[in-house]
Amino acid sequence: MPVASCGLGWPDGPLSESPSGVGWPEMGVSRQRIPGTGMPLVERMAIVTQTPLNPGDSPLVREALSSVVSRETSATQTATQQGETSGGGEGAWPRPSKCRVIAVANQKGGVGKTTTSVNIAAALSMNGQRVLVVDLDPQGNASTALATEHRGDVPDVYQVLVDDLPMADIVKQVPDMPGLYCAPATIDLAGAEIELVSLVAREARLRRALNAYSALDLDYIIIDCPPSLGLLTVNALVAADEVMIPIQCEYYALEGLGQLLRNVDLIKAHLNPTLRLSTIVLTMYDGRTRLASQVAEEVRAHFGDTVLNTVIPRSVRLSEAPSYGQSVMTYDPGSSGAMAYMDAAREIAHRALV
Repeated sequence: MPVASCGLGWPDGPLSESPSGVGWPEMGVSRQRIPGTGMPLVERMAIVTQTPLNPGDSPLVREALSSVVSRETSATQTATQQGETSGGGEGAWPRPSKCRVIAVANQKGGVGKTTTSVNIAAALSMNGQRVLVVDLDPQGNASTALATEHRGDVPDVYQVLVDDLPMADIVKQVPDMPGLYCAPATIDLAGAEIELVSLVAREARLRRALNAYSALDLDYIIIDCPPSLGLLTVNALVAADEVMIPIQCEYYALEGLGQLLRNVDLIKAHLNPTLRLSTIVLTMYDGRTRLASQVAEEVRAHFGDTVLNTVIPRSVRLSEAPSYGQSVMTYDPGSSGAMAYMDAAREIAHRALV
């Protein structure tokens, strides 16, 4: 058995197979040497766990250990500082010069339209913006997530579109969320597609209602569209200035995108010249699959800067939050989904209309 020499932090006597208790590994030590010292090059984990330093260590050993530990500490501190900077340390988010009306649309179901609408709105309101969510989906999921009553005889968007009820009569403050409001939808809205057919200016009824609504000094109006290209979605696109399209990172989500973009172009040409595609959000991103990366790359290659830098990962917290009548921003602010939506909302807030 080899005998270690004294003076370099190694114990006297033969090397044993059990740990010595001084933080240096006894067996399997790398045969590589630190240049100029002849010391064995020990793995980083072994060095970091040597606390405190052995009083018998030579100055060279002490310097080497301190260097490695300080690099580890420095890296941790840097990461923490970067996290604080990228979080709330940048000051207040800019308020738009005029209210931005954003329709969240995609005729494919299950791509995250409602989840995106609710959590983007919540994130904006948590950073000083005044936001109204208009639930235009007869399922009323956005109303549920925002803890807004939408059953029974509750006045809703249906009565605004069909019966000309003022928008101010249906808008409700979201509980415990200052600056966030909701215009709820009930199941009655499912019949609006048929009843709107015979009405005058059927495509512009939502726009007229929103233009007449001045009770709140709003910064954003976010319209959660149903998974279709019917009259409800057309009303949303006519009322909006911008279109936000959530795209699930799977192949099927790309198939219907062309038809939606053609509809946007038609509405821009004939009904709403100011409409533009401003934002694409990649949702349900699973970094473990190659398919998700390929879909993200294709979308970015085709749409460029329209796609947000932030991708929304799959997160069980996003699915759990609505069952508690909350957005994920309040249900679990530290979850991956909440942090991703906060970053996405920050990007949207800093994208001013041209």
